[in-house]
Amino acid sequence: MAYLPLPHAPAWLICAASLALAGGCTGRLEAPILGQPSGSAATATAARLDALLPADVLLLGEQHDAPDHQHIEQQVVALLSSRGQLAAVALEMADTGLSTATLGPGATEEQVRQALKWNDKGWPWAAYGPAVMTAVRADVPVLGANLPRVQMQGRMADSNLDIRLPEPALKAQQQAIRLGHCNLLPESQITPMARIQIAKDISMADAIHQAALPGRVVVLLTGSGHADRNLGVPRHLPTGLKARAVHLRSGDGTGHEKADAFDDVWSTPVRPATDYCATLRQPIKPGAASAPETQP
Repeated sequence: MAYLPLPHAPAWLICAASLALAGGCTGRLEAPILGQPSGSAATATAARLDALLPADVLLLGEQHDAPDHQHIEQQVVALLSSRGQLAAVALEMADTGLSTATLGPGATEEQVRQALKWNDKGWPWAAYGPAVMTAVRADVPVLGANLPRVQMQGRMADSNLDIRLPEPALKAQQQAIRLGHCNLLPESQITPMARIQIAKDISMADAIHQAALPGRVVVLLTGSGHADRNLGVPRHLPTGLKARAVHLRSGDGTGHEKADAFDDVWSTPVRPATDYCATLRQPIKPGAASAPETQP
């Protein structure tokens, strides 16, 4: 077996060697370097992952409040990075244009959060930090991929977005907006909100395209609606990129998605029933500039 010459070894490996020999190095690591996961759960994740590879893009469509899903995401990032197969981690949880690419593998969590302008209120760092920092420790860039909020108002009025999906998919997207807002949105807001959803998907697809590398995988962490092959990000990826979409789904029951919406469904333990509509029962003012997340 040929061994990698030290001058070309990853920066984190050189730093780790320096720590062992000299007791420290510039950019001290805050946390241990995470190697390939072990245990039965990690073995199951590795088997599921291997069944989907090779691929240029892996979309992990989560339920945002399911810790099991974020744990799987960290496992996938660790597995791919430990094999040298990870090109980048793209995030719905940060805006496009933001990146950790200028940070080294010894960056602190605070430096990473600042680089991504992390919104802990919207996206708890405790949930997503492990996957993000696993990539950073492996010297793999983490990229914001979502549409910035300042652009949302303009996208709501952009009728060109209506033709970015075939008519049946557009109608399905609009119906998903209705259901995602518990049928509480005024009908006049359905089209503008669907446009924002499409614009978000285009933004994420563009970020993935820019990060793609031959022979490696870009992993997108996002909600399951954005990962849907029929309606979401895969619709807007270049045809030359081989994408695989996974639905991380709580419970073993059959979901509402079509059979071709995802390449695989990875089930996790059932979570307690939650009334997601409870927080949306306040009337929504027509023409509001804000655009809450519309998919699980």
